[in-house]
Amino acid sequence: MGLETQVGKIRLKNPVLVASGTFGHAKEFEKFIDLKKLGGIVTKTITLKPRLGNPPARIVETPSGMLNAIGLQNPGAKKFIEEKLPYLRALKIPIVVSVMGYSVEEFVEVTNVLNREKGVDGFELNLSCPNVSYESATKASASATGASADSSQTSSARMFAHDEKMIEEVVGTVRRVTDKTLIAKLGPDVSDIGSMAAAAERAGADAVSLINTFVAMAIDVKTRKPVLANKTGGLSGPCVRPIAVRMTWEVCQKVKIPVVGIGGIMNAQDALEFLIAGAAAIQVGTANFMNPCASLEILEGLKDFMKKEKIRDLKEIIGSIQT
Repeated sequence: MGLETQVGKIRLKNPVLVASGTFGHAKEFEKFIDLKKLGGIVTKTITLKPRLGNPPARIVETPSGMLNAIGLQNPGAKKFIEEKLPYLRALKIPIVVSVMGYSVEEFVEVTNVLNREKGVDGFELNLSCPNVSYESATKASASATGASADSSQTSSARMFAHDEKMIEEVVGTVRRVTDKTLIAKLGPDVSDIGSMAAAAERAGADAVSLINTFVAMAIDVKTRKPVLANKTGGLSGPCVRPIAVRMTWEVCQKVKIPVVGIGGIMNAQDALEFLIAGAAAIQVGTANFMNPCASLEILEGLKDFMKKEKIRDLKEIIGSIQT
């Protein structure tokens, strides 16, 4: 049974990866599953400097999903290399580091720092995290450097994933400093996801991954205040899956590079929807919070489906949608 698939320069032994922000740095899951059986791991997003993240409450359950506003809490690139990467490297499976910066220069800098390290097979550019205020970051950066954060600076502070030119600039600039696999992670809250993916492809991305979470809100009706301290957070889980499948299919029609499908994948049938729509691989995210064994159960489910349908190679499934 052929389960191998290709994402950029990374050859995956199977199409099941775990998504950024939902699997920590993997060690906490070793008591539940054999991590070496995974197709690969996408790390929690790493920024150049450490981040404490947002104040609590940071997670709340919603019907068929959850809202999170963690705020990219992470130890920063230096401590990640010292404290987290040695363990990940020892697993000897593909490791994709999710990276984020408040500017093109920061994306380049954090990628440069990590690019020198063994055990990093590729980078997923987090272009669309909805839980970070780019405007606030611009002001903070200006304050730290003694520059003035004028209105022209703050008015342009926005998610990179919302603008084709910004996507091209980030991907193209990072592309020049690494020859490792480069995956652009796209956000769903745009009018034309295919155009955003095409922009990433033009700039040199080896693949795109989608979707990131939807900006959403929950309100406590007794206090009449937002449940999350950040007021809004990222909506994920089964409630977003049909939209994610549709967007995955649309992007697969628009680009030639591999697409990695993400969004509410809870079981093998969910994963198959993305693969049939054209995704070369999938990432399991929210399911990990409910069931730490979800990723490998999904892998076993894919194997069972292929046996039952007498499918010998995953390539017979990928992009097999009948329209």
